[in-house]
Amino acid sequence: MALFVTRHQHTAETCPAGDLTAGPMLLQHLSQDNAARSGINIHGESVVQDHTFYMILEASDIEKVRDFMAPFTQAGSVEIWEGNSCATVVARRNCGPGGNVWIGGKIS
Repeated sequence: MALFVTRHQHTAETCPAGDLTAGPMLLQHLSQDNAARSGINIHGESVVQDHTFYMILEASDIEKVRDFMAPFTQAGSVEIWEGNSCATVVARRNCGPGGNVWIGGKIS
């Protein structure tokens, strides 16, 4: 399994948090049970600043992450980076170079 970091950004106008339909759907999508059905383990998530949402995910490949993040592209942009734990980069004695990056979705 590999680690991935995702960033989703959207505008105030497309924010799902305040929408009475989209908000609960978002929480259901992010549930551990739903993520597991998609082959995803959510290690952490956080909303920072205005309308920016980060997650640390574990999956067998970037395609699973891309599929899991697809609903977010309806509201804004999505970026996915391959990541490593700190223990991994210390063990190999090197932080770089970075892995694959995927950028998609609506440009806000």
